[in-house]
Amino acid sequence: MKRWKKSIASVLLIGMLQLAFFHINISSVYAEGENQTPAASTSGAPKLDTAKAAILIDAATGQVLYEFNADEAREPASMTKMMSEYLVLEAISAGKFTWDQPITTTKYAAHVPGSGQMVAEGEKLPLKDMFALMSIYSGNDGTLSLAEAVGGSEEGFVDMMNAKAKEIGMSDKTFFNNATGLNHSDLGEFASPKYTGENQMTARDTATLARRLITDHPEILKYASVTSQKLRPTDKAPMINFNYMLEGFKDSVSLKQFAYQGLDGLKTGFTTTAGYCFTGTAERNGMRLISVVMGTDKINQRFIETAKLMDYGFNNFEFKKLVDAKSAVAELKTVEVSKGVELEVPVVTKNGVEFMVKKGESPSLDVKVEQIAEDKRVAPLKRGDKLGTATYTYKSASGDITQTVDLVAAEDVEKASWWRMILRSIKNFFGGLFDSIVNLF
Repeated sequence: MKRWKKSIASVLLIGMLQLAFFHINISSVYAEGENQTPAASTSGAPKLDTAKAAILIDAATGQVLYEFNADEAREPASMTKMMSEYLVLEAISAGKFTWDQPITTTKYAAHVPGSGQMVAEGEKLPLKDMFALMSIYSGNDGTLSLAEAVGGSEEGFVDMMNAKAKEIGMSDKTFFNNATGLNHSDLGEFASPKYTGENQMTARDTATLARRLITDHPEILKYASVTSQKLRPTDKAPMINFNYMLEGFKDSVSLKQFAYQGLDGLKTGFTTTAGYCFTGTAERNGMRLISVVMGTDKINQRFIETAKLMDYGFNNFEFKKLVDAKSAVAELKTVEVSKGVELEVPVVTKNGVEFMVKKGESPSLDVKVEQIAEDKRVAPLKRGDKLGTATYTYKSASGDITQTVDLVAAEDVEKASWWRMILRSIKNFFGGLFDSIVNLF
């Protein structure tokens, strides 16, 4: 009973402190040189005043639109939980767990400090509720309950986190020591003897993780976009999402100034050593961006810097189709075919090619073509059969971006009759013989 009273009191106290902070203290933060509404960037790169590292990427292609100290390893705080979310969702997709499966709160999870402190030791909640506690309220208790269930222990789960980081292409600068993002010293008696350091991620790796999380498990946004939700129906107060930029906060008196059109995720983070961090994602007109801001000194600054990045991306970039589907490629207009009525067939691109480019630009592309093996180019062929590939390279300000499309037959090629192939062989034989005689003189 004492535990329940303590939990309810903690939630009410946190909610009151949040409201008090934003009613009273926002003006003083902005008074320190920040405008209350960040100005949209319409030209040039955004000027970040407080972030220690940042990056902005296109979610569809991974193309980098802006970066600052993006390869510097820093503590990510609770942005760590994006990897924990990924592994839990992966376990569900693999059929190892279900959303309604009960998850038991361990002693470690019930006594971990920091955000959360919503569940008691031995308490069971459906996985979906523990996941909401982790993704909406950044609950360390919910995160550890899930980590220990999926990995057998936090140490086993961290093994999985580091293996997954390598698998999805995160650099060796990224390394996880725990599932929550807490400092090692905060783990107390539950600290792993194997993992004794602090979590480290670069802004670039964080963006890579966020992109894979959204791409591989888009259901994450159903949770990440929730502004508030009760953990249990009987709870007096809801969990308030720490991501104040969610579009869903647009009608909130305290938080509407941070609400950003189209923003539906993804993860905040804070420790005294990491500073304030935020991975954001927003979609407008079919274009989704992912931003990472690390190491601001004040809670509001991470959102102000994120708004600058998002404004820069949406105001200055667009997807432009630079190659239409069914287009001929100058570097390979036709492909030789064996055993066909025709000895070659025109090829075209199967799909169009789009790149994110600066608005108003029509950049040129480099192209490299490649045919499939000769023994595969044999009649009969149908229109649309793959005969090669074309790789287009767009030289953006942040580096080369490539897309590869199939080259396909533009028309059918019938198989030649036996008699036609015999005559063709005879013709080729005497043609070759004549050429050999001519070359003697």
